[in-house]
Amino acid sequence: MIERPELMLTNGRVIHPTAVVSPKAELGEGVVIGPYCVIEEDTVIGDGCILEAFVVVKKYTRMGCFNHVYPGTVLGGEPQDQKFKGECSYLLIGDRNIIREHVTIHRATGEGQATVIGNDNLIMAYCHIGHNCILGDQISIASYSGISGHAVIESQVVIGGMTGIHQYVTIGRLAMIGGMSKVVQDVPPFMLADGRPAKVVGVNVVGLRRAVIPPEVRETLHEAYRLLYRANLNTKQALERIEKELPKSDELQYLVDFIRRVSQGYLGRQRNAYR
Repeated sequence: MIERPELMLTNGRVIHPTAVVSPKAELGEGVVIGPYCVIEEDTVIGDGCILEAFVVVKKYTRMGCFNHVYPGTVLGGEPQDQKFKGECSYLLIGDRNIIREHVTIHRATGEGQATVIGNDNLIMAYCHIGHNCILGDQISIASYSGISGHAVIESQVVIGGMTGIHQYVTIGRLAMIGGMSKVVQDVPPFMLADGRPAKVVGVNVVGLRRAVIPPEVRETLHEAYRLLYRANLNTKQALERIEKELPKSDELQYLVDFIRRVSQGYLGRQRNAYR
């Protein structure tokens, strides 16, 4: 019979004896470190975080409170980027995130730069988030999805499984991406996109209702969608009619501003400068 090793209780923390934790790692109160985890130096793990078995937290990772990280995940690995030359860069993770099995999230390229994950996100099994990405809050990313470097995913976005997102893409707030999509251009807020390549195919009705967006604003967004994608107008004409004809709201103005920024970028990506 194999005896189970006893857990080590240290200052309110539970650390399995098989875990390798650098003495230069900063652990908050109530942290749980499971079997065979590796926590490198110059890392911060906030209060109440749970790291299950075989989690690796690489140096320069900063994690907030009450995150739950499942087995096999690697946080803060060096970026998969030929421009990276070993500089000091960071992975910054907020609070109350659920990071499921075998997720990989890389730190940034560029001295002092950071990959940023916000609060209350659900990142499902086998997802990858590349260097210099910025994720907001309350995002759901389904299994096997890959997000390339420098992408921005705004808050309350839902990404279906096995989706690939091109570098420098921005996905606007409360958008939804259908599973197995190939996203090579920015997706406007409040919209539903699907396909290879992904195209806007409707309004994210379910997401808007869950976010308690008022019915009159939802109706306005539907009409904006019609003018942008179903009225045989170019983008400039559609935006002019939206601003002239539709009732004003913060959500509508945000949509208009987002689409204008896209037109200033390269290949449909507002964060991708002209070369």
